[in-house]
Amino acid sequence: MRGLSTPALSGLVKIAVTAGLLGLLWRVADGAEAAGRLAGADAAWLAAALAALTVQTILSALRWRLTASRLGIRLDRLTALREYYLSQLVNQALPGGMLGDAGRAVRARSQAGLLASGQAVFFERLAGQIALFIVLAMAFLVTAARPGGLDWPGALQGPLAAFVLAGLALPGALWAAGTLLPGPAGRALEAFARAFGQAVAAPAVRWRQLWLSLGTALCNIAAFAFCARAIGAELSGVAVLTLVPLILFTMVIPLTISGWGLREGAAAALFPLAGASAAEGLAASVAFGLVFLASMGPGLVLFGLAPRRDAGDAPRGMPPRKPGQENATPCQSGPAT
Repeated sequence: MRGLSTPALSGLVKIAVTAGLLGLLWRVADGAEAAGRLAGADAAWLAAALAALTVQTILSALRWRLTASRLGIRLDRLTALREYYLSQLVNQALPGGMLGDAGRAVRARSQAGLLASGQAVFFERLAGQIALFIVLAMAFLVTAARPGGLDWPGALQGPLAAFVLAGLALPGALWAAGTLLPGPAGRALEAFARAFGQAVAAPAVRWRQLWLSLGTALCNIAAFAFCARAIGAELSGVAVLTLVPLILFTMVIPLTISGWGLREGAAAALFPLAGASAAEGLAASVAFGLVFLASMGPGLVLFGLAPRRDAGDAPRGMPPRKPGQENATPCQSGPAT
């Protein structure tokens, strides 16, 4: 369209795709039944989902604070939590999907530079996806090895097995590529690996990173399961640990607004594998999306509690920065413990 910038056009396309997918699902997944189930949802289970998503946000903010500290950026707990809520609100409200995370990186750049703050945000989000993948991979391998746990159709079992194997092989492939590739590409991969190792996998933080990331993954999975229970769909533990991570992974595909439409389509397609209906999958996913929006309410309160300053401003009592520290790269700056 003439006169529209590329970001604006991309946003309009995402809005159209989201609306189109939800309209299609209304027709093919019995939207009337899904709406009825949503109208009669159990408030107690929705409250449990809200609590799980609130804990997830707190753990995610702590994970970001820990990751940033390893890259030379110190954040107090309240600032980290307030900024995380703000990024979630922006991610949900705007078609870009990641604009809130980008804003979080920009506001935290003052202590160690934009590269370090961007890496802190990216590594924090990546750690969460890795934990979700670990849960999915372990559950899938168990169900594939023990017949009767979940009856995977052949059309899905093969691609899912390939996805799991590719994910398990990816770290080794990236390490080999960084070692073997010549020139800027190889150096960039090596720098990425060093920064990630320093921020996430170093002995001083790896167990805290693991437990925080598994905690966020399990809170998200539990929240979706609670929403399913709220609309009357009871999933087995095996189904929750295998199907829900697959459903949540669709939210990272940048085709719609915050995964809306894709998540509902995946739920409608996968719920029948666990003995539920497509309408129940649609209703559970919509309930999850709405509860997730509601879980951001505490963030609105936090915005008025903390002093006005950039996220990356040094907390009170922090030693003054050394000259030139503002431009230090993550690998050059020492750990801030």
